Amino acid sequence: MTLAATTSATPQAVHAAKAATYAAFIGSGVAFASWASRIPQVRDRLGLDPAALGLLLLAVAAGSLLALPLSGLVVTRIGSARVVTVMAVLHGVGLATAAVGSLAGVLPTAVGLFLVGFSHGAWDVAMNVQGTVVERHLRRSIMSRFHAGFSLGTVAGALLGAAMVALHVPVAVHLTAVAALVAVVVVWQTQRFVADHDPFDPNRSEQVPTVGALATWREPRTLLTGVFVLAFAFAEGVGNDWISVAAIDGYNVPDALGALAFASFLVAMTTGRWFGPAVLDRYGRTAVVRLLAVIGIGGVALFVFAPTFPVAFAGCLLWGLGVSLGFPVGMSAGGDDPRRAAARVSVIASIGYCASLAGPPTIGVIGNHFTVLRALVVVAVLLGVAALIAGTVRASTPPR
Repeated sequence: MTLAATTSATPQAVHAAKAATYAAFIGSGVAFASWASRIPQVRDRLGLDPAALGLLLLAVAAGSLLALPLSGLVVTRIGSARVVTVMAVLHGVGLATAAVGSLAGVLPTAVGLFLVGFSHGAWDVAMNVQGTVVERHLRRSIMSRFHAGFSLGTVAGALLGAAMVALHVPVAVHLTAVAALVAVVVVWQTQRFVADHDPFDPNRSEQVPTVGALATWREPRTLLTGVFVLAFAFAEGVGNDWISVAAIDGYNVPDALGALAFASFLVAMTTGRWFGPAVLDRYGRTAVVRLLAVIGIGGVALFVFAPTFPVAFAGCLLWGLGVSLGFPVGMSAGGDDPRRAAARVSVIASIGYCASLAGPPTIGVIGNHFTVLRALVVVAVLLGVAALIAGTVRASTPPR
């Protein structure tokens, strides 16, 4: 018996796969935000300064960057369902290891976070590939709503994290329970994924996994789309990792309010992703993401330079809305040609996740000199770059 079976693409199966894909995105979001919401407590437990915390968070990025370049090949060969199944289990192991390891020291925490990053990277590519498959079968754009599912999961995870902080639930207990629950639910749901390729598609033979994946690294549009995604991923990732810390340290608010600021960022991002498809269909990818990049720049500036915390809280909302569609639009651009979707999504995600490698140490090092709050200005600069190159994600017609 295989680890996860993919069903044939009947209308009923496609709708079941859509629900299962939502479950994969939501589960990933819950697990990710649950960890992010407890970063301040792990920092305090381990006695880390901003630079040391940035280096610890680098373990997540290192794991992701190792997995991402390989994900396109692996997904193409064994299918998105099997990859998500295996990686959901590995993610649960990594999250539990990091949670329990934080009681012992930096090294076991870093090992757990490396496993979290590795599994999250491959899981992310695989579920995005399944998203493009479902999108193709439904013949309408829903990718940003899958990412809204991820954001919804992060909102749930962040709110749960805020409650756990307020109730003084230990980090190890909280995160181990989340790890087990998410792994079980996601593995169960992946059984309803549809096959990544139509077995009766005459074009299927044109996609040779190894050659296709390597050739994709030489496509200018794919590479530029990766840079575009990198800018938005940096803005989103820095928000995930540092908003609660910056709010607590910069505005001297309690830990629970710092977690709530992080949750507001996620709520705004989720809202943008849920209502995004209608706006994208009406005005096009380029115009929408350019406007959102400008909104994000304004939100970051407001959060960093606000005179009071309530004003900074409003900045979190604008920041979250501004970064809402950048990543999913980049994934949709990579999936415009279904025959190359796995390879292109892998390349774009690999470049985009370089933000995970650069983000934590960049903010940490700058934060040591100018405070974490002021270091967040870097986010606005990269969103400006994304606005300039937004034309690269304009929808293209795949070859017939």
